[in-house]
Amino acid sequence: MAEPDDALLQLIWLASPALPVGGFSYSEGLEAHIYCAQAAIESGASQTPLDVSGWLIDQLHLALARSDLAVLAQAVPAFRASDTQRIDALNQWVLTSRETSELRAQTVQMGYSMGQWQATVQAGVAQEPALTYPLAFARAASTSQASVRSICLAFAFGWAENMVAAAVKAVPLGQSAGQRILARLAAEIPQAVDHALQQPADDLQAFTPMLAIASAQHETQYSRLFRS
Repeated sequence: MAEPDDALLQLIWLASPALPVGGFSYSEGLEAHIYCAQAAIESGASQTPLDVSGWLIDQLHLALARSDLAVLAQAVPAFRASDTQRIDALNQWVLTSRETSELRAQTVQMGYSMGQWQATVQAGVAQEPALTYPLAFARAASTSQASVRSICLAFAFGWAENMVAAAVKAVPLGQSAGQRILARLAAEIPQAVDHALQQPADDLQAFTPMLAIASAQHETQYSRLFRS
């Protein structure tokens, strides 16, 4: 069944790179993966569109689908049911699953900014500064009539756009190459979302050692464009 027009427009709005939550400021370790001595400068890894898209597709399936998307799929019904105990548990899981200070700071900052945005544009909605980004996104999206699957698709596409924009700046890549990477990611998103929707409530996963290493390297990287 098609989404109501207002629900579809709200999802487009939430997924937009123009939303003032700061997503454009982060590369989630991609910049370090591209530039660190062990990767790009010495061995030439991750300097082609195929290399970058491979890294991001792996991140989508091995990280996002098993963690933030799965959290989002559980958080939206929790917000709609006002299940504060489940919301708090999911929010705490996101915080404890972040393996570096940069990744933790990212989800806290973006969650806070999403809460500010929602309080600004939706009358009667109070700011909740303690929500991480997946929970803040779920809270904003749960007020619409959109299905949980559609909300997860919008979240994943918004993430993909930000990551491709980071790759275009950091590699650097041309806009056409960036669009080809985005097309590859978009084709993979439905499968990742379906995995997240089927993830058992007590089986959230956060095991991405290469992503954690790239993020940790980025924390001490001298020359960089992004905050993570």
